[in-house]
Amino acid sequence: MLNGQDAAPPSVDLYEGQDQLEPTPSPIPPNGPELPEISQLDQTFSKPRSLGKEADAARVHVEWRQLKNRTVNDPQVQAAKAYAQAARTDLEKRNRLRNYYNIYYERMSTLATTPEIKLALQALKTSHQGVLAQPRVRPTPDTSTPTPTPSGTIAPKKPADKQKKKKEKRHKRF
Repeated sequence: MLNGQDAAPPSVDLYEGQDQLEPTPSPIPPNGPELPEISQLDQTFSKPRSLGKEADAARVHVEWRQLKNRTVNDPQVQAAKAYAQAARTDLEKRNRLRNYYNIYYERMSTLATTPEIKLALQALKTSHQGVLAQPRVRPTPDTSTPTPTPSGTIAPKKPADKQKKKKEKRHKRF
């Protein structure tokens, strides 16, 4: 028994009575397919896609560590750090550390490539310099121009004041 789906012999043309349309070639521009401009491609591929807040923070941290490793060995940065560590007083050390942080973060920001890193560096700089401020310490008055006394001379202390202080110290026993 023959099935209807058996192939017809090759000599039989099944589409004899129908008009066959020849496939027309698609209109291809003479210079090939239309491609985006190079600037559009640069914009598309140069922007890293965000993988989330934590991943972005980790990427910024890695770039910051790379900049730090490159900057630490700079001779001017090392000299500024050694100069700050050699300060004798606390006030002098804080002022020298401010100078060191300015040099250090300036070097790092010149090496930074993305604006995100530059913003992170600015935030780190302000946090480091904020630690140096002492808001609870009373500022010292400016001693560059001493105030003159009415008589023009300073009166010497009386020796009796010293004797009173010695007596007060003797009586203070706890």
